[in-house]
Amino acid sequence: MRIALGQINPTVGDLAGNVALCTRYARAAAERGAELVVFPELCVTGYPPRDLVEKRSFIPAAEESLLKLAEATADLPLAVIAGYVGRSEKTTGKRATNSAAILRGGEILMRQQKILLPTYDVFDEARNFVPADKQTLWRTGTGTKGTNVALTICEDAWNDKLFWHPRLYSRDPVEELMTQGGDLLVSINASPFHIGKRELRHEMIRSMARRYGKPVVMVNQVGGNDQVIFDGSSFAMDAEGNLLGTAKSFAEDLVVVDTGAGTGDLNADFPGEIEAVYEALVLGTRDYLGKCGFRQVLIGLSGGIDSSLVAVLAVDAVGRENVRGVAMPGPFSSDHSVRDAREMAERLGIQFDIIPITPAYEEMTRTLAGVFAGTRPGVAEENIQARLRGLTLMSISNKFGAVVLTTGNKSEIAVGYCTLYGDMCGGLALISDVPKTMVYELSREGNRRHEGAIPESVFVKPPSAELRPDQKDSDSLPPYDVLDAILRLYVEEFRSAAEIAEELGLPLPLVQDVALKVDRNEYKRQQAAPGLKVTSKAFGIGRRFPIAQRYFENE
Repeated sequence: MRIALGQINPTVGDLAGNVALCTRYARAAAERGAELVVFPELCVTGYPPRDLVEKRSFIPAAEESLLKLAEATADLPLAVIAGYVGRSEKTTGKRATNSAAILRGGEILMRQQKILLPTYDVFDEARNFVPADKQTLWRTGTGTKGTNVALTICEDAWNDKLFWHPRLYSRDPVEELMTQGGDLLVSINASPFHIGKRELRHEMIRSMARRYGKPVVMVNQVGGNDQVIFDGSSFAMDAEGNLLGTAKSFAEDLVVVDTGAGTGDLNADFPGEIEAVYEALVLGTRDYLGKCGFRQVLIGLSGGIDSSLVAVLAVDAVGRENVRGVAMPGPFSSDHSVRDAREMAERLGIQFDIIPITPAYEEMTRTLAGVFAGTRPGVAEENIQARLRGLTLMSISNKFGAVVLTTGNKSEIAVGYCTLYGDMCGGLALISDVPKTMVYELSREGNRRHEGAIPESVFVKPPSAELRPDQKDSDSLPPYDVLDAILRLYVEEFRSAAEIAEELGLPLPLVQDVALKVDRNEYKRQQAAPGLKVTSKAFGIGRRFPIAQRYFENE
């Protein structure tokens, strides 16, 4: 069978736009001789729709849009598989279903409903959908030329008992379908990106293809929706687990494979993980802004590595003409900070302004002198500077309609090394899931793409917030390579302080101190701008810890 993998970038709630996108790709697939075109999970409605499905009008609108897609592709000599939000036929429970439909000749030939509804990390499908009780095969063709297609929806294919240990669910929908006589497995997905995820999908599907001795088609959504980035990277494998076709990562694509001939398009790219993370952040930023209706961005340029990285990413996401950098030197800013910021802005070709905050800082300290009388200068005075910078950026944002991109990295945000209503002000926390050590790697990647736009001095100078004389990050934090190693195990793998100390060969009190900082700064993170997820566990919708709590591991 000639099958087209329609890797598209739908927008949540843009039903008409998504139908038009599917139609365009279906026509392109037909022109290439495909007998079937497969689109991602919930491609008609966008994923994840979250509580939009609770609106009374949403499910009928989704059903109507599915019918419009059937009508729009009625004249094509192929079948279409598309995901959509359907209405449950059950009289109890949720009203919505995560479903897929098979369309041909203007008719809905079959509907398939998702069984396994994930409720971990960024997923919360059980909140909105009701699961199916069973699934059936779709028979295409006649006689000996017919094919039994086992159609599954994302999580339904992520519970193979021979691959996952331990498993999250007792049921295995793929096994249930294949034992009914499936000849071809088709899995439609909205599988978010994180480091290592693309390789994991290949390993999982290869294991599945070899287990059943049947070809597998895996189509994944591409694009950014809020904090979640979908990398696409769709592919098809033959019965032995060999790649038949591969789609690009982080871009829309149309791949045609022939499961009978064992041939297909091989369009894969972005093999390295650092390059993949860079592309993910660019895509996530572009889609967040574009799908929200924004064009321009604003960045506080400190001359440091974090704001420099955000600037190059922003240029790749929205174009240099839509990026504005602002340097805001204060009483403790070094000369090289402004010089480095200016030099980078000139190399990137972005608009650049210098707005000193020292006069405002001096006036503010005079204003607070009476209240602060008898106390020693400290964090409160330092944070006045950060908050004046936040005020400056938000004022420019209000005046010109540019979205402020915050520049805090994951390492700093994890331990609270950031200022509420200061450097945390903004509409998108672009690198909030990027550890500091990775910031340097991504900045090198940015320099490769932008001919060394970030000055070398930015890479070699010690990181500093420059809120007091001769301040360095190392005054308050362990070296970033040590800190990031601790945070990876504590935040992403939920390891205890004692386990981390033993594995990394570090003093237990040091690890305990870092863990305590993470726990005590939850209140800050829950007030932060939404961030883009690129690791297996980001601070955001996929990590839900209480703020007011007193459970702290003492070991």
